[in-house]
Amino acid sequence: MPQPSPAPLPAADLGVEWRIAARPVAYDPAVAEMDARAAAIRDSGAPELIWLLEHPPLYTAGTSAQPADLLDARFPVHRSGRGGQYTYHGPGQRVAYVMLDLTRRGQDIRDYVCRLEAWIIAALAELGVTGERRAGRIGIWVARGRGREDKIAALGVRVRRWVTMHGLAINVAPDLAHFSGIVPCGVREHGVTSLADLGVAATMADLDTALRRTFTPAFAKTT
Repeated sequence: MPQPSPAPLPAADLGVEWRIAARPVAYDPAVAEMDARAAAIRDSGAPELIWLLEHPPLYTAGTSAQPADLLDARFPVHRSGRGGQYTYHGPGQRVAYVMLDLTRRGQDIRDYVCRLEAWIIAALAELGVTGERRAGRIGIWVARGRGREDKIAALGVRVRRWVTMHGLAINVAPDLAHFSGIVPCGVREHGVTSLADLGVAATMADLDTALRRTFTPAFAKTT
């Protein structure tokens, strides 16, 4: 049965095109399309792009992935050129592939990652969730009380000739049991969570709108 498309987002800002996939996109074709768009941004000045999508259930292995962290390959495993270790993608998780030209935005990869983190934190705040950074741990975390902390969003980036690729994944309402086939991002001491797990009745479209509203403050140039 065809899936309904979410409500349209507002017009583009900061010269960035936004695209939402109406149904899950297979991983390899998505990466091929991302690579092609990044090359077009770099070589012919195509508009920058933020592509919001979901994948069918799968694991990806970043450039630092350790074989011991793949516990149960119950889903297809894809090698990825992004930084980081193993992560899970699947229905109920919003993936944002972010293709920005850092020659237009300051050639500072550390600053770019900080802006990605700030963007996620601001979008979660719009939905009533306090996301936080943690020293030595990639991603955005939620304090659950009594020392418990769970990851709600993962980051993994690649920069080729100053154009960014890959990006972030935020858990809206995925099957959290699917994460048990890996050690997510190599962190064994903490778990994963989602908006649904936290009792937040937000839809994917709600998150998309929050991401759109908070993008400009996170990525506008500063002097």
